[in-house]
Amino acid sequence: MSTIPQTGQFDQDASMPTVQMDKFYYDNKIVKMFAYATIFWGVVGMLAGLFAAFELVFPGLNMGTAATTFGRVRPVHTNAVIFAFVGNGIFMGVYYSLQRLTKARMFSDMLSKLHFWLWQFIIVAAAVTLLAGYTTGKEYAELEWPIDILITLVWVIFGVNMFGTIIKRRERHLYVAIWFYIATFVTVAMLHIVNSMEIPFSWMKSYSLYAGVQDALVQWWYGHNAVAFFLTTPYLGLMYYFLPKAANRPVYSYKLSIIHFWALIFLYIWAGPHHLLYTALPDWAQSLGTVFSIMLIAPSWGGMLNGLLTLRGAWDKVREDVVLKFMVVAVTAYGMATFEGPMLSLKSVNAISHFTDWTIAHVHVGALGWNGFLTFAVLYWVLPRIFQTKLYSQKLANWHFWIGTLGIIFYTVPMYFAGFMQSLAWKEFTVEGQLKYQFVETVQQMKPFYAMRGIGGTLYLIGALMMVYNLYKTVRSGVAMNDEATEAAPLAKVYVEHGKPHWHRWIERRPMQMLVLSLIVVAIGGLIEMVPTFMIKSNIPTISSVKPYTPLELQGRDIYIREGCYNCHSQMIRPFRSEVARYGEYSKAGEFVYDHPFQWGSKRTGPDLARIGGKYPDSWHFNHMYEPASMSPGSIMPNYPWLFDNALDTAITPAKIRAMQTLGVPYPAGYDQRANVDLMKQADGIVANLAKDKIKVTSDKEIIAVIAYLQRMGTDIKLQQKKASTN
Repeated sequence: MSTIPQTGQFDQDASMPTVQMDKFYYDNKIVKMFAYATIFWGVVGMLAGLFAAFELVFPGLNMGTAATTFGRVRPVHTNAVIFAFVGNGIFMGVYYSLQRLTKARMFSDMLSKLHFWLWQFIIVAAAVTLLAGYTTGKEYAELEWPIDILITLVWVIFGVNMFGTIIKRRERHLYVAIWFYIATFVTVAMLHIVNSMEIPFSWMKSYSLYAGVQDALVQWWYGHNAVAFFLTTPYLGLMYYFLPKAANRPVYSYKLSIIHFWALIFLYIWAGPHHLLYTALPDWAQSLGTVFSIMLIAPSWGGMLNGLLTLRGAWDKVREDVVLKFMVVAVTAYGMATFEGPMLSLKSVNAISHFTDWTIAHVHVGALGWNGFLTFAVLYWVLPRIFQTKLYSQKLANWHFWIGTLGIIFYTVPMYFAGFMQSLAWKEFTVEGQLKYQFVETVQQMKPFYAMRGIGGTLYLIGALMMVYNLYKTVRSGVAMNDEATEAAPLAKVYVEHGKPHWHRWIERRPMQMLVLSLIVVAIGGLIEMVPTFMIKSNIPTISSVKPYTPLELQGRDIYIREGCYNCHSQMIRPFRSEVARYGEYSKAGEFVYDHPFQWGSKRTGPDLARIGGKYPDSWHFNHMYEPASMSPGSIMPNYPWLFDNALDTAITPAKIRAMQTLGVPYPAGYDQRANVDLMKQADGIVANLAKDKIKVTSDKEIIAVIAYLQRMGTDIKLQQKKASTN
């Protein structure tokens, strides 16, 4: 139904005008559709995560097929939870609250539906392509270039629909929740576009525009702020709307909400480098990330306290109302995660936590507690109202709350212990000065903790399934109010300030100006961190011995990325005694100038591979990829039998070389036409080496390319050291 604008009329016998109300309808159907999608994809994402978690306990679950390996399932889980479950939850909450905050129906029903169906298509396309091995290899941004373009298109559709609604609003003042929605839209657009710059070389494959250190900086500028502006700011908007609604109380402090918003969006964007402490990133960038991460505590906790103090005097209601219970735990989890994040950015703490399961625990406090529980609360709030009925079972919802809370505890606490144990075991030396533990020994020590994590995830999923049943029965008992009739006064042409005027009122009534100002505020940090890294050559010193990958090594690297090896293995040796003793010389910035994308990793379920080249013979890698436990007893790494059957696609080699040349990699002119000659020559050499160990294989198999890449890793810097020693 469209709105019917009415005009105010003057009563002939009165000095004041009488205002005729506009009658219109809220679009609840689009909210209902996003709610259903949130529930469905939430269960799918949790199942994928549970499967991936148990693969680390029972490696047989990898089943020897490409699509079921941990390296491919894990990004499906993260993308399903972030963009499918939380993404649909954002749109559900925004479409419900925005209409009521602006007192206007969504700008376009057609755009709403187009947004919904294209977003679901993206999710399905993401799952299919990731399981098929099409990945950029960049965490939280694994989707390939055609899907990236579609995401941009859908985000624009969402933005047009949102701003169209805001512009035609009947409520002049922009409530605080809308500020967070605006910041979310503009910042996510900026992050996605900048990080997704890539050079396609086939219809579903591309290379990152950035390399090495620059790529790492851009990726974690995106990765950290995807958490900030996709998993945090829109959910803060939902908190500011739904928590006061559920409590039937005003927000504790409007002034605090202003400080919370502007300080948060300014400070958050700087914090990305804290994911790269002790790496080859320039020290000044690492220090900036640390400083701004520490400052983030203030606005983050300001928002948390603003939410919790809104419930002052209403704690009796919290004990009775399951929606408020979920919200209290969600806001508390937000506070815990946003305290822990700055703490982890301290170098002394990061030296212990990084690459360990401590990071996994930290992430899931936010994901399960903040995002998960707030989403559940919104679902329990919205669906009974849309269907004009009461929640089917408060008792069942309370069971969901307690089982879900136990699930979070059983998930995160073992991961915290696991993280401490990993780090201490990796760093421990004997009295003779030797490393005490082989890496595989530390993996075996983690198995009980991984099992407990799986149990926690199972409990959380059981709670979610209880919610599915509860909401199903709720929906069945009511009648959907797809178009909710309401009325409101037209937007006044002249605004009368009640009380003392404040400077911030000016921006709070101007959505387009707020969009531009928000973009400026969030862009400052990224520009200051990235421009010097790209423009000042001394930030990324070159190493003369570092050469481009050979065609066979390049093919092997792409297969390595396809199989998701970066999910478990890092390629960044930090300047610690324990890491240099275990892996070799610490990593230098100049080693990665031809890496599109970088492969520094963020988790070590397996050992670092930065210096693996030349450490073992070709036959070791051959047997290790076929049956890891045969070479590393106790390994939980999957088998990769298809690499021994698949023929290497040499037809695409010239396109890869040309794409790399476009990116500035110094292959000779015309090299694309003769690259396969060099490829086969190197492959024949590896086959000859394998034959010496009585292993028969043809030169055209993918495993040969993978071996070539593994044997190349870290050897350039060794060559330089060798030259230096002879001089």
